[in-house]
Amino acid sequence: MMGTPIPAPPGLPVLGNINDVDPENSIASLMHLAELYGPIYKLTLAGQERIIISSHELLDQVCDERRFSKAVSGPLEQIRNGVHDGLFTAYPEEHNWAVAHRVLMPAFGPFMIQSMFDEMHDIATQLVSKWARFGPNHRINVTEDFIRLTLDSIALCAMDTRFNSFYKDDLHPFVHAMVGFLQESGLRARRPAFANYFMRQSQQQYDNDIKLMRTVAEEVVAERRAHPSDKKDLLNAMIKGRDAKTGEGLTDDTIYNNMITFLIAGHETTSGLLSFLFMYLMKTPAVYQAAQAEVDRVIGSGPVTVEHMSKLPYITACLRETLRLQPTAPAFSTKPRASPTEGSVFSGNEKYEIKPGQVIVALLPAIHRDPAVYGDDAEIFRPERMLNEQFEKLPKNAWKPFGNGVRACIGRPFAWQEALLTTALLLQNFNFRLDDPSYQLSIKQTLTIKPKDLFMHASLRGDVDAVHLEKALFNSENQGVQVSSKDNKIEKIFSSGSPKKPMSIFYGSNTGTCESLAQSLAHSASNHGYSARVVALDSATDNLPRDQPVVIITASYEGEPPDNAAHFVEWLQNLKGAEIEGVQYAVFGCGHRDWQATFQKIPALINELMKARGGKQVAERGYADAAAGDMFNDFDKWEDRVLWPSVRQIFGDNDANAEEQSGLDVEIMPSKRSSYLHQDVREAVVTNASVLTMEGEPPKRHIEIKLPTDLTYRAGDYLAILPLNQPVTIRRVLQRFELPWDARLTIKPGQNTVLPVGEPISVFGLLGAYVELNQPATLKNVAAISKVVSDESAKRELEALCGESFRSEITEKRVSALDLLEKFPSIRIPFGEFLAMLPPLRIRQYSISSSPLADPTSCTLTYSVLDQEAHAGGKRFLGVTSTYLSMLENGDRIHVAVKPSHQAFHPPLDISNVPLVMACAGTGLAPFRGFVQERAKQIEAGRQLAPALLFVGCRYHDRDRLYKDDFDEWERLGAVDVRYAFSREPEQSQGCKHVQDRLWKDRKDVSALFNSGARVYVCGSSVVGEAVRTVAKKMYMEAAQERGKPRSEEETETWFREIRNERYASDVFA
Repeated sequence: MMGTPIPAPPGLPVLGNINDVDPENSIASLMHLAELYGPIYKLTLAGQERIIISSHELLDQVCDERRFSKAVSGPLEQIRNGVHDGLFTAYPEEHNWAVAHRVLMPAFGPFMIQSMFDEMHDIATQLVSKWARFGPNHRINVTEDFIRLTLDSIALCAMDTRFNSFYKDDLHPFVHAMVGFLQESGLRARRPAFANYFMRQSQQQYDNDIKLMRTVAEEVVAERRAHPSDKKDLLNAMIKGRDAKTGEGLTDDTIYNNMITFLIAGHETTSGLLSFLFMYLMKTPAVYQAAQAEVDRVIGSGPVTVEHMSKLPYITACLRETLRLQPTAPAFSTKPRASPTEGSVFSGNEKYEIKPGQVIVALLPAIHRDPAVYGDDAEIFRPERMLNEQFEKLPKNAWKPFGNGVRACIGRPFAWQEALLTTALLLQNFNFRLDDPSYQLSIKQTLTIKPKDLFMHASLRGDVDAVHLEKALFNSENQGVQVSSKDNKIEKIFSSGSPKKPMSIFYGSNTGTCESLAQSLAHSASNHGYSARVVALDSATDNLPRDQPVVIITASYEGEPPDNAAHFVEWLQNLKGAEIEGVQYAVFGCGHRDWQATFQKIPALINELMKARGGKQVAERGYADAAAGDMFNDFDKWEDRVLWPSVRQIFGDNDANAEEQSGLDVEIMPSKRSSYLHQDVREAVVTNASVLTMEGEPPKRHIEIKLPTDLTYRAGDYLAILPLNQPVTIRRVLQRFELPWDARLTIKPGQNTVLPVGEPISVFGLLGAYVELNQPATLKNVAAISKVVSDESAKRELEALCGESFRSEITEKRVSALDLLEKFPSIRIPFGEFLAMLPPLRIRQYSISSSPLADPTSCTLTYSVLDQEAHAGGKRFLGVTSTYLSMLENGDRIHVAVKPSHQAFHPPLDISNVPLVMACAGTGLAPFRGFVQERAKQIEAGRQLAPALLFVGCRYHDRDRLYKDDFDEWERLGAVDVRYAFSREPEQSQGCKHVQDRLWKDRKDVSALFNSGARVYVCGSSVVGEAVRTVAKKMYMEAAQERGKPRSEEETETWFREIRNERYASDVFA
């Protein structure tokens, strides 16, 4: 029979699919196309047709070396320009490859690899020493330092040559030449051959890079021949070795070609592996703790030896899992050996004919995520699936990061020992944390892949300092690391002449609220005679001080710790005894009561675990409920009424050393306006903005944003926005304090603030980009203002507001500090004191309402504009970010960051077999527009999808039915079946007024999909979330009753807890 046509994206005449593949990150483009077109598709690039496969079923067939052989094509063929017939780039039939392969295989045997351990250890200890010397505040460029490590290791172990990369500021010239060579080789593979003749500058640089690499190889060989040795390394094997089959040795050209090959392959892939591994460890605290615990259990504080390498199964599993998700050589190519019959491959019931010689590219990142092998959690870093027994049970050819068969990586044993040694040595001596706890992976690609812009910090474990550590590392008779005489694990940060006592304030925060509270506490600490240090909670991992008050301020996110507190919580949970005895602490938690099941979960957990592990609780745990809209005031009350009285009682009265710091000490000067931004955000561009609802309806808006390069997302993720305050609000401040629009100020150094200090900044820019101007005033703010008022009538009114009427008159009416100052114009308060009242401007998160399959470079948001009566002098309360977004126009710049949603709140990986049930109301439709848009794109590409039901609540069938035309078209395609509930026109929606009513009416359809494996997704307000949850439990109880197995409410609640975040995912907002 004729084969099934292989799907392909439409291309351009002559140029083919050149626009479908990003030259900077081709793997991401191929992954994107695999999501659209499925497990097999074809592209035409540079006039050649290539077939891309992305399933284990297909890979298993092309790994059959009787039918398929390695194909040297694309970038690999261009790399031959520099290394010719080296082991990696030789054609299958080349004689020199066969000779070199037989000569060099013994050099990578187990005994030879073990003999290289001491030299590997030498280089690894140089890395450890560097990080120890630089200290915990040094920002480590992860990939650069691992490149130094792996390049020096292969040079020393294989060629007895020292590049001494750790003793130079810049990387070795070989690295720069190699990167340029690999990148240009990739670009040449995409261009027609004739185009290279017109790119003289690129060609000249390409030739120079090749020349430099070859010069390095020639110099190493010349040095060895000038000074021969009996060392049994790779270089001597190449110079002296003879092929047992033919008796031939390697020619000089073959030696140079393979030396360059080993220097490239021997450090590129391993440095990427280590970089990805440490990223995953830091992003997955439970795994990090388990890996470090294995090092402590197997090795302890003694020297790492070669015997330990076979006794680290969990770290081995971590390395395997890292290479599953991020195979650093992300693809390999094969081709049929002869006839079309041998080249045929099957996917399910489909047979695809592949022509003789046609190149097949195995896309490993997609194959290694095949849900048929790795399940629904294939995207998750879970090393347990790679432990020895489970690893051995994997289907044949399911894990192929080192290539296939006789052409697989010859240096795998070398790389594996080096990675195990380095990981063990680093985890033994350091605690690590990400520089940006919310770091989202982006890829830098040459021939291999690495994380881009990955930075971290390394803190020495225990009471060890750099001097004692280096003595231990370089003393061959060392039996363990000696402890230094440091009393404190956190270094003193105060000068010896300061009369103030130290205090440590640790915060866990994703959006900035808890960090703002921590800064506020540090500011007031000076008034109590303390000099406070404010740092992220992860910095306290195995590092809690015992000679000072410790305050922890943190939130919960769906029951999980914030990004910058996850390692601390995991560490705390793994303690067994009284390890933190002597630590005197207090905990304050932030949360939202609508998330009842997880409200205050992390703060309460920290408080109880610290108490159980020997810590002394010095103050009752405080908490703030965002649902009450009074978090800052709740914190102020706890601070003044609970924390400070308890601290005074335990640590003594230190008020004699207090310095009143009611405001910031600033100098104001006229100058031009400038703006400074903080937070981990990048610049994006607005490309479209529109209103979705008809006039007269509460406005719901659409905005499309062109994302910065390398910023990626998945359907269901969030876009975090760092807004700007409205100019009208900024002008109110300028008018109140009689400041010119172009005034500048300088905040003097040495003050507790997140604002820029010691440098001029425009007042307009500061007010616009750094502080919350609309934040309701706190009780402390009102009290501070009342102290400086001279008018007795105003004073009495303000003092009354500090009493029982505070909540009703200030918090509920959203009266800000600025509102109060405008209400009482006679009050003269310094501008610096006003600034100190304002919390830092925070990011706000919005659900992305698009799919990257529609356009990976852009995303859309769907949002409502918050515009309510403020009850403060007749003014309106405008949402800071929604108002900011609504004012943006095409071409405007905006600062954004992608934040991943919960793992469960993404479309299922197995799109052909797992149905969807989605329920939402209003702008809760946003993520589901992305889900359905993704499904529509996949259907257009020829994919077969499981059914999807979408339940939507809105007011009218025509006035606020969001994206009506889009959803009508997607229904026509079969991407979704939409069921509406119109609250103002229930007669238009089969009598259903709300989304939960429509769910209940159509419960037979919902139950049928759920029973066939469907996943349920809910998005909307807390009211919608609770209503849908109630209906879901009601459906379960009815179904159980019909089966003759009735369930109680308690049993139903247990069932619901079991499916939550597995088959039932909700994204509920306040």
